[in-house]
Amino acid sequence: MSSGPAASPRGPDTAPLVVKVGGELVRSAEGANSPLRVLSSDIVELDRAVAPVVVVHGGGPQATELQKRLGLQPRMVAGRRVTDADALEVMKMAVAGQVNVDLCAALMAAGGKPVGLHGASSSIIGAHKRPPRIVSGGGAEPIDFGHVGDVDGINHDLLTLLAKHGYIPVVACLGADVSGHIYNINADAVANKMAIALNAHALIVITDVPAVLRDVHNPSSRIARMTASEAGEAIQNGTITKGMVPKLEESFAAIAAGVRSVLIVGRLQPGELVQAVRDPGSVGTLLVG
Repeated sequence: MSSGPAASPRGPDTAPLVVKVGGELVRSAEGANSPLRVLSSDIVELDRAVAPVVVVHGGGPQATELQKRLGLQPRMVAGRRVTDADALEVMKMAVAGQVNVDLCAALMAAGGKPVGLHGASSSIIGAHKRPPRIVSGGGAEPIDFGHVGDVDGINHDLLTLLAKHGYIPVVACLGADVSGHIYNINADAVANKMAIALNAHALIVITDVPAVLRDVHNPSSRIARMTASEAGEAIQNGTITKGMVPKLEESFAAIAAGVRSVLIVGRLQPGELVQAVRDPGSVGTLLVG
């Protein structure tokens, strides 16, 4: 079985790493060993010593919290947010605002050079409105998710320019079309497209569990390496369930589209993110084609 590409010392043409961070982790900023501070320190170390890093982040918890504070009721269909005009304004404030600023601040405190970006930053994420569609768990009729988009393209030149000069792009999961319309986009989808467009060394997905586990109640049941066929079998026999199922399906779809490998990691201790990249399979779960 392939172990995925091992990281080499950083050079001028080193393929980048794409790191996807959820909003849950950005909320955990208190204390020297908080998950956000641990992650930020490791991202800066990766960027300095291993490969250029591009960070993609969501912000669902922050958006939901702000909606409720503003007296708005979040509308979810099959776990997906319906983004009407009011919800889009909240996404701009919470995701491109609060979460992006807090994540950049943590990276700067760790010694990095973060640059906060969103879809309207020189079309860093080109997008179009997602047409109404039938979704699993959403009933028999097509659902119009409002100002929700799908990725058309990535501004490769801007990301490469920033990386060349030692900056860390920190990209909020909002896209924009050529007319300046803004769209809410799932952060996993943005990270996948980003990794494909940049021919990334690896896509690293930070989760709330340490790895893909054979037993969700037993962290020692970590699966170090997994292929698409092995994942399919584990899903079929019920070993892997719930939220890990779509995460694996999306990750293997990214690999099928050209991403070299995907690392699923979480609950990281200092240095573990760097170790996961330098020694694939030693931390978290390495997904390979």
